[in-house]
Amino acid sequence: MSDYMPRFQYVDAKSVEHAISVLDKYPGGIGVKRTAAVVAGGTDMLGELKDEIMAPKVVVNLRSISGLNEMKEVDGGVSIGALTTLWDIHESGLIQESFPVLAQAAHNVATPQIRQIGTLGGNINQRPRCWYYRGAFDCYKKGGDFCFSVTGDNQYHAIFQGELCYIVHPSDTAPALMALDASAKVASPSGEKTVSLDEYFVGPRVDVLRETILGPNEIMTGVQIPTWPAGTKSIFLKYRERGAWDFAIASLAMVVSLQDGVVSKAGIVFSGVAPVPYRAKEAEKAIVGKPLNDETAQAVANTVSLGARPMSKNGYKVDLIKGMMRQAVLKLA
Repeated sequence: MSDYMPRFQYVDAKSVEHAISVLDKYPGGIGVKRTAAVVAGGTDMLGELKDEIMAPKVVVNLRSISGLNEMKEVDGGVSIGALTTLWDIHESGLIQESFPVLAQAAHNVATPQIRQIGTLGGNINQRPRCWYYRGAFDCYKKGGDFCFSVTGDNQYHAIFQGELCYIVHPSDTAPALMALDASAKVASPSGEKTVSLDEYFVGPRVDVLRETILGPNEIMTGVQIPTWPAGTKSIFLKYRERGAWDFAIASLAMVVSLQDGVVSKAGIVFSGVAPVPYRAKEAEKAIVGKPLNDETAQAVANTVSLGARPMSKNGYKVDLIKGMMRQAVLKLA
């Protein structure tokens, strides 16, 4: 880590359109190669700058834009601005009542101090925590030609969807939002579009240099969560080595709707096990039409490891996610 940050131009954006116009002047590069970057809370980006992972020519401050920190009911659901702090999300009566799994996820991020400055957009779009990516290694994620975790220390790396790069997605809020079938609102020079979070994240199979669909001149402005039916239950579980601050070794967001005593709809998403939030589709299929009981818990737990390809030191994650899945079902029973 350097004692000094690289020099860059700092721009306080007056509006979303202003931010996009500045980014549009610096179209080159994605990932660590990007020549322009945005900052809100800065809890992740400052580390990348100090670690000399990225060296943008311009940094656009989004906190100067009004209106991007609002939570409000909209037709068919709830809209949350990208600049809403994690603290405010957890403390919101609207979120606690409508989407408790998201409130739980926000509360599990880092420390109270970080939650008061860190934003929803930043948590969703944060870069990987892989120690090879964060260290002085010219890995695939930084434009190199090797993933050092393959032959190195990989106890925290991916067991699903690795290929080329075996990072794990570090966000706590992303799996909760994906389990809720949320969409991201993305602003670009051509206007704003809405993208399902299932389509928002990009794995190394598609593009090893980035984790989302965002182009150099695009920003996430917020998320929209659809209303779930009455009788919906949810839970967020996070396994980590320390009680606070730590990123998840694995986390699980689970949302189920019940009708006549059986599950009619389910969202089950893990983080910390794949390069993007990992939707456990087989588990979702297995639980629909079933009651929440011990038999269902065991059956669904047996499906979550299907397709897992653990590395030399992270095989424990297979048993871990099976145990978390069983625990989640029984806690909601």
